Amino acid sequence: MIKALVFDFDGTILDTETQHYNAFQELYQEHGSDLPLEVWGECIGTHSDFNPYEYLERQIDQKLDHEVLRAKKTERALALIAEQRELPGIIDYLEAAKELGLKVGLASSSSRKWVEEHLDRIGLKHHFEVIKTADDVERVKPDPALYLEAVKGLHVKPHEAIAFEDSVNGSMAAKRAGLYCVAIPNPVTKHMAFSDVDHQMGSLAELNLASLIQQAEKKG
Repeated sequence: MIKALVFDFDGTILDTETQHYNAFQELYQEHGSDLPLEVWGECIGTHSDFNPYEYLERQIDQKLDHEVLRAKKTERALALIAEQRELPGIIDYLEAAKELGLKVGLASSSSRKWVEEHLDRIGLKHHFEVIKTADDVERVKPDPALYLEAVKGLHVKPHEAIAFEDSVNGSMAAKRAGLYCVAIPNPVTKHMAFSDVDHQMGSLAELNLASLIQQAEKKG
């Protein structure tokens, strides 16, 4: 029986990831280069050793001031993100969860400050009983720790929860933790192969929560 929902944040609730990529792409194009989606995609949903500024230097064979580039990219990305609202279907799912008596949590590889500031801005923080972030674990996704901490905080077992993810790293974390996983790829993750998820759709608006739960419980 499904008793809880656990949402990823970046790219699932708020599409910050496309805006980060767009800001980097603008920066690369200013230098006559390009940041391929398949390269950037490896970083999504986790903490990666990939350095986009060093990658740009290799692409153009030129040394650059990383701090100047980082400041410019960050300013542009934050401006783009500030224009964003929650993704389609999110509010419907949160309201439906309340009506159905489900617990709702969040598991993000980002910092608590980042997640809570944006949840406050879009007015959704009050929907989440438990919020687990990179500040709460030693290893972020694809390690299952964030999801295990989230379901523990919600006082449910992993198989009693549905996870919502937009990245392969996040989906791996959810499945490793034992949750039913729904993938909702965003523009920068839609090229990825979500081979291990239980269900995939273009947005939460495609299927109502009651129908999804029925599907999950039937599979379980």
